[in-house]
Amino acid sequence: MRVAAPLLLVLTLASPAAFMPPAAMDATVPKGSRTLASFHATGAGRGQRVVAPATVAAAPAGETVAIINARVLPVSGPALERGMVLIANGKIAAVGASVALPEGARVIDATGKVVTPGWLESATQLGIVEIPSSAEGTADQTTSDPGLSAAFSVVDAFNGDTTLIPVTRVEGITRAVVMPAGNHVLVGQGAVIDLSGAQAPEAITRAPAAMFAQLGEAGAAAEGGSRASAMLRLREALQDALDFARNRLAWNAAQRHPYTRGRLDLEALGPVVRGELPLAVQANRASDLLAALRLAQEFKLKLILMGAAEGWRVADQIAAQKVPVVIKPLTNIPSFDALGATLENAARLSKAGVALVLSSFETHNARNLRQEAGNAISYGLDRDAALRAVTLTPAEVWGIAARYGSLEPGKDADVVVWSGDPFELTTGPEHVFIKGHEMSKDTRQRRLLERYRTIR
Repeated sequence: MRVAAPLLLVLTLASPAAFMPPAAMDATVPKGSRTLASFHATGAGRGQRVVAPATVAAAPAGETVAIINARVLPVSGPALERGMVLIANGKIAAVGASVALPEGARVIDATGKVVTPGWLESATQLGIVEIPSSAEGTADQTTSDPGLSAAFSVVDAFNGDTTLIPVTRVEGITRAVVMPAGNHVLVGQGAVIDLSGAQAPEAITRAPAAMFAQLGEAGAAAEGGSRASAMLRLREALQDALDFARNRLAWNAAQRHPYTRGRLDLEALGPVVRGELPLAVQANRASDLLAALRLAQEFKLKLILMGAAEGWRVADQIAAQKVPVVIKPLTNIPSFDALGATLENAARLSKAGVALVLSSFETHNARNLRQEAGNAISYGLDRDAALRAVTLTPAEVWGIAARYGSLEPGKDADVVVWSGDPFELTTGPEHVFIKGHEMSKDTRQRRLLERYRTIR
């Protein structure tokens, strides 16, 4: 055992094939996938081999797919014990217990399986970070230019060819909020992407989705060493953005006092101070969360709280202000920034009526979202609330609910067929559709496993 691990590492680094682009990967049509005619003739048969890129659909564009006999969890309505989901032209065409099967449709018999919408990871850096620790050319999540911290957009650096997308997608996650990071109180604009492997702009569902900022310990470290100084800098930026928007002509004529931020930042903050674009604030301590709530009231902001490890302590105030919260359920190790961290945070926030979103806050391990949600259930979160917290609620929070987040006719066909209970780690996705295209199960990790399964 002491030899096998380093040997695998050496072979991985030495093998050029291990770094082939996703387009070179093989794909497998999953078992249970048949046209309607062949289904009636032979039942759900064995899969067949095809050649297809891992980052595009294994099924042709416009294909009609009928997922039948499944336990369907639409999220927006009650469960269907033996329901059907019909996919056509990239959209959900029908959901119900007695939907007519179109002629020529490919049928997936999902007897004993569960169908849900694709899941959404709400705090990650997929596509803008490949190797952590800022290895040269692989990390584009931040800018060192303080004059561009608000205008900074992840879209301009997004790379759909990242090897991290396929390994996340095979776990049933079909969309993600890519957020920036940085050493400023304002860190930039995030975007909602799909995990099809397409490049921008095709992969972009919504951009910008929010302006991201940080208070608490991180904000203090970025702005003068004190929580108070971080709040002052954030308030100053918002005040300048308001003044800039109201006096743009005077500014153009050099008749306004100098602002602390440049034109690009002030323009980027315009939709925030107008209440059109959410301000997503990272904070954990209860007092920091209350400070963010006061700031939102002062400027009439559309606020989203990120992290909120002590959110349960001020859950009633958060709920009263109707502010959504994005949390990592497995946060339970106390720190000076979050002495009150608890595994029951999700359940307590949900019970108080807070709009709850679950996230892994990971990039290389964003696939662990299912484990995060399952553990939240084990510590008291209702199962239906947990499913909603990774599908429809984040879609509502990030402004894409009109096209994503539930199994409803007319929405994008982001659909996952699970082998069993989605919250059990012994089960997994058998079919993953993004906008009606079935995704390959191939990943770099799987190809490495197959290549080095037997070492001669």
